[in-house]
Amino acid sequence: MTLKQTIIRNLLNIFGWRTSRHIVVIESDDWGSIRMPSKEVYDRLLKAGIRVDKCHYCTNDSIASEEDLTLLFELLNSFKDKNGNSAVITANAVVANPDFEKIKESDFSTYFYKRIDQGLKEIKGCEKVLDLWMQGHANGCFRLQSHGREHLNVARWMHYLQGDYPETRFAFDNGVYGLSTNLTSEKRKSFLPAFDFENKQEEKQANEIVVDGLRIFEELFGIKSTSFIAPNYVWGKSLEAAIAGAGVKYIQGTLVARYRNSEGEKNGKRYRYMGKKNALGQIDLSRNAMFEPSEFPGKDWVDACLADIAMAFRWHHPAIICSHRVNFVGCINSENRDRNLHSLKLLLSKILQKWPDVEFMSSDQLGNIITNNNGK
Repeated sequence: MTLKQTIIRNLLNIFGWRTSRHIVVIESDDWGSIRMPSKEVYDRLLKAGIRVDKCHYCTNDSIASEEDLTLLFELLNSFKDKNGNSAVITANAVVANPDFEKIKESDFSTYFYKRIDQGLKEIKGCEKVLDLWMQGHANGCFRLQSHGREHLNVARWMHYLQGDYPETRFAFDNGVYGLSTNLTSEKRKSFLPAFDFENKQEEKQANEIVVDGLRIFEELFGIKSTSFIAPNYVWGKSLEAAIAGAGVKYIQGTLVARYRNSEGEKNGKRYRYMGKKNALGQIDLSRNAMFEPSEFPGKDWVDACLADIAMAFRWHHPAIICSHRVNFVGCINSENRDRNLHSLKLLLSKILQKWPDVEFMSSDQLGNIITNNNGK
């Protein structure tokens, strides 16, 4: 590690709730979202001159198929902690995607969404995905939590669809909304931070959407999501009150969040640490380890993540590993999934070798322990 990397890793762990227990949490975002519908769509966009090959999400990320989930669950269930619990991924899921057909029928005047219980049944190889999600949740290896309604800034996307933005419209025609800003020649902000806003009207809309998403989450899975993670780590101060009213007690995220205040107030950054409470009593869970092998395949992510975990434990903090869905899916590029599952297997093996008293748990379970101050 460089001196700068060492300083940053220590800063991630200086403040916050402490424990003598070796707790490992894996937080994984984007489950349920349709980023790149298929390899055929990827090739079509690339042929049109949109450099989707320069973004590892566009290159690899799509709905996790039944095969993807089966392989992931088998791996997670093969590792048990000191309490006999399997390794677990906190699967932060969205519950809807844009309904492209209805939006087009409205001549782009109105936004419509399609719930995943309908949308996934229309995708070959994904018809039983929600059943598998629930099985994984029940078995303790795939703990469902909320990532919002959709991974999309509805107001911003609709604004550009109604204007003269040919690449945005071409992507739409192919069922794609998630083009990174560095892939397009259009000068625009990202469509992915769902709860970013420019004015009071958009702020109100964002808060209504997040509550709607939490309502659908409970309808689909029969449980409330007690933790929450905002897409792209961007949310407004007023959103915290909205999700608190829907039962969210714990807010996942990174050390620094992009914080949006109301119109006329200066936006800024929110500095977060393990166990920090906001004015509503909601508890921050701060990610202090990374395992993102899809992003830089040549990096030794196993050793890097082990170093992050060791740093967290040195400061008597839980290790919360950030690892997005893109690392575990293979419908566009099966080599991506197979390579990264091998790395995850190696990482879990070395965690158990190095810390045989490790405890695997989900974000909401960790939040409950912090609430009860059960760190011994």
